[in-house]
Amino acid sequence: MEEKKGVASRGVPSSESIYLPRHDSPELRTFQDKHEGITRNAWSLEEVANFVFSKKYQPKYFEIALGFLTLLSKEISIGGEEISEYVKGNGISKATFYNRVLPRLKRVGMVKVERETLVNIESKRKYRPMRISLSKTFGNYFMKIGDSWLAIVDDARSKKEKKEQTKL
Repeated sequence: MEEKKGVASRGVPSSESIYLPRHDSPELRTFQDKHEGITRNAWSLEEVANFVFSKKYQPKYFEIALGFLTLLSKEISIGGEEISEYVKGNGISKATFYNRVLPRLKRVGMVKVERETLVNIESKRKYRPMRISLSKTFGNYFMKIGDSWLAIVDDARSKKEKKEQTKL
């Protein structure tokens, strides 16, 4: 008897997931009217950060990420020294910040991490200081998903309308 190979059904790894509460959840502020038209109000940094690190399920990561994104939103771009100061000054575990929070913020496209290779002239030692800045990739990613879905829905609705008009 041949064993059928397939994808393991363990679910999506947490490192690859985004928290999406129900669209009508009390956790979310209204984003559309009763006719599915988008409202003009913008979500705050705290509300957006909740999609990456759920305040409900990952409160510590959420708190660290929100504090870091708040700092970045004021500075736009920061270097290794400022990052180190932020981590020490807020009593955050370096392992938590550098192994959990920062990689996810980078993976989802909220921040961009850049390194420049510098060589010390006297010792000829190379070092690569880190520079972190805010990135639009997260927003562009979700806008592409949203715009594509809206186009799919509009296309389906217009095909339905055309079909009904040809019957008349």
